[in-house]
Amino acid sequence: MNPYLDEDLVALGDQARRFAADRLAPGFQDRDRTRILDRSLMKEMGAMGFIAPELPEQFGGLGMATLAAGVIHEEIARADLSMSYVNLLASLNGQILSQHGKPEIVTPWLTRLMAGEALFAIALTEPRGGSDAANLRLRIERDGDDYIVNGEKTSISAADQADAAVVFGRTGTVESGAHGVTALLIPLELPGVTRSRFDCHGQRAIGRGSLFFENVRVPGSHRLGDENKGFVQVMQGFDFSRALIGLQVLAVARAALDETWQYVAQRQAFGKTLSAFQGVSHPLADLDTQVEAARLLCLQALWLKDKGLPHSAEAAMCKWWAPKLAYDVIHQCLLMHGHGGYDRGAMEQRLRDVLGFQIGDGTAQIMKTIIARARAGRSAVPA
Repeated sequence: MNPYLDEDLVALGDQARRFAADRLAPGFQDRDRTRILDRSLMKEMGAMGFIAPELPEQFGGLGMATLAAGVIHEEIARADLSMSYVNLLASLNGQILSQHGKPEIVTPWLTRLMAGEALFAIALTEPRGGSDAANLRLRIERDGDDYIVNGEKTSISAADQADAAVVFGRTGTVESGAHGVTALLIPLELPGVTRSRFDCHGQRAIGRGSLFFENVRVPGSHRLGDENKGFVQVMQGFDFSRALIGLQVLAVARAALDETWQYVAQRQAFGKTLSAFQGVSHPLADLDTQVEAARLLCLQALWLKDKGLPHSAEAAMCKWWAPKLAYDVIHQCLLMHGHGGYDRGAMEQRLRDVLGFQIGDGTAQIMKTIIARARAGRSAVPA
């Protein structure tokens, strides 16, 4: 019995697992090769209520706990990590839009988002750096009732496939740091927006790339939060996404472990199954233990959020530990499969897919700084 999941959440997870196994798992390697995210599958996920179920009912959501989003998210990721990006981006951007946007502007977008009819990017990282997230150069300048946007965002997930983006830019001086940043909802079909796509190591169906803004005119009604306070207000939502990322990568690790346990229990060497050798079974048992512990930490972070309790440190723990652990688990599982694991296939794709999470959405060093500040106090751990 899991202390964080009641019977309804367990049943929801079972439903999501059946859908993911039937509809997503069979094509996840094909989507990696073609680098195309299947929009029809997105709509199926939306019809099932699997996209951002935690959004408020006033915006057309189901008003469920964030734990519900978590159990769905991990089951989608177990089948196809790139498709689970639909859930991750919808939950992160949906929270930002619903909390900080004007209802008449964001409600139509949220409706499309939850129906699987729209894909959002979040545009924060710039070419000069990602970890120093408040040190932005993209300019957002007032022009009457509108804003004019100029600059570049890079390493953006779904950059060439997204329909709209939450874009952070500088409205104040460079010296103002985080207190001079404003966030806008920008439809990406606006004049002046161009895009590129990178040839990434993993997560190839969702993809990453750059967004270029050249004199892009955005209505002032599309601002999210207060002017010059977008970073401080909107970035609070990243605690939620960090816990989701933990569940996302751990689900992939769990799939690799389950397959590897089955493999070593059947594979014969020297007259025994591989699992009979402690050099095989003990490393897997060790990693299995850590995956279970890390998953509980991620669920705890979401449980704390649902209770309205502080969870920044726990979310940061999820973000630095789970991606590293998932990579180590899948690496070991690949080695256990020998030459078969080294071939192009499910195991090597999983290894490529989880690696990027040690870079994006906050490095381990940044996450550990967040934890240290929560424990020792911000003044004791200066920037």
